[in-house]
Amino acid sequence: MPKVSIVIPSYNHEKYIGECIQSALNQTFQDFEVIITDDGSSDRSVKIIKEFSDPRIQLYAFDKNRGACTAVNNCISRSRGEYIAVLNSDDAWEPGKLDKQVEYLDTHPGVGAVFTRVAFVDESGKQIGPYKYRFYHIFDKENRSRYEWLNYFFSVGNCLCHPSLLIRRECYDRVGLYDERMASLPDLDMWVRLCLEYDLHIIPEKLVRFRLREDEVSASGFRLPNIIRGYFEYTQILNHYLDIKDKQVLQSIFPEAGKYGPLQNEYIPYFLGRLALSVDHNSRQLWGLSLLFGMMKDPLIAKKLEETYGFAFLDLQELSANYDVFNLSKFYSVHVQSEPFWPAEQRRLAKYILAADRQLIKMAQKIMKG
Repeated sequence: MPKVSIVIPSYNHEKYIGECIQSALNQTFQDFEVIITDDGSSDRSVKIIKEFSDPRIQLYAFDKNRGACTAVNNCISRSRGEYIAVLNSDDAWEPGKLDKQVEYLDTHPGVGAVFTRVAFVDESGKQIGPYKYRFYHIFDKENRSRYEWLNYFFSVGNCLCHPSLLIRRECYDRVGLYDERMASLPDLDMWVRLCLEYDLHIIPEKLVRFRLREDEVSASGFRLPNIIRGYFEYTQILNHYLDIKDKQVLQSIFPEAGKYGPLQNEYIPYFLGRLALSVDHNSRQLWGLSLLFGMMKDPLIAKKLEETYGFAFLDLQELSANYDVFNLSKFYSVHVQSEPFWPAEQRRLAKYILAADRQLIKMAQKIMKG
C-alpha cells in the first residue's frame, strides 16, 4: 500500500495537465500512487493523461461534467494511501513538497493536515509579483491553533491553499468528504469541519505553483457569479459552528463572546448569532439574524433569552432593521430619496420596484424561518 495518494481532479486543462502530472512524478518522495478523475473534459486532457506510462497512475473518466467536488471525492474514494495530497490539474508542485510534508505528519501525530505557501504563476508558468495580483499575500499566514483558525474562518474567510494540502486519511473518514453541493467554497467548508476536530500546520515555504488564469476563469476566480454563490455558501458553512456544544470550546474560539452575557451551553447559538452580527460582512450578518430569528420562534427560549440576557423581541426587530444585509440602503438613496425630482412615471416605477423588493425580503424571511 502506498504511503501517499496524490489525487488530481481534471477538467479541460489540456495546456497544463502534463506539467501537473510530471510535477507529481518528479517528487523526491516516491512512495505514492496517482489517482486522476477527469470530469468530462471536452479537450485533449484525457489523451494527454493516457500518454503517461507510469504504472502508479490510475485514470477514471466521467462521461459528463459533474463538478470538481464529485471528481475529487471519486479520487479519494478510490485511493489507498495513509496520507492524501490534493493537486489541481492546472497547478504544479516543487520537487520537495511531499518529502517535507510527509516528514512533518510522521513526526507530529496530533496534526491532521499540513499546508504550504505558494508561488503564483501566470498561464505561461511565469511567476507573478505582488504588484500584479491583489491577493498576492492571501496564503502567507502564520500558524495558529485550531481555535484561532476557526475564529479566522468565521470572521475573515479562507487563507489556506487547497493544492498545497497533505492530509491524513482518517480526517476524511471522520469529518467526511467534500460537499458536492458547493462550487465556490468547498475547501473552506472542509477547513471548518477539519478544525473542529484537528490541528493544522503550514510549512512556510512556497512549494506549490498556483496558476492564475486570464479573466479569472478558474473556479476560484474573482468573478461576480463566484462572489454571489460564495456569499450563499458562506451562510451554509457557518452552520458547522452550531456543532459547538461546549461553552469552553466557544470561548476558546471567540474570547470576546462573554460580552454578550454569561456563557451557557444551551445558549451557544445565541452567542454565535450575536458574534456573526459583529462581523462586517452581509453573509455573516444575514446568518446571525436568521439564527436569532429561528431561536425566538420557541416561546420558552425567547422568554429565557429575555430573562437571562435581556434580549427581547424588540431587540431582534431593531437589529433586523439596522443590519442592511440586502444592501437596500443604496437602492433607497438613489431611487427613492431623489423621487421628487423624477417625472411621475419614474416615481411610480421606483415605488413598484421597492415594493417588490420588500416582498422578496418577506419571502426570504419565510424560507429562512423554515
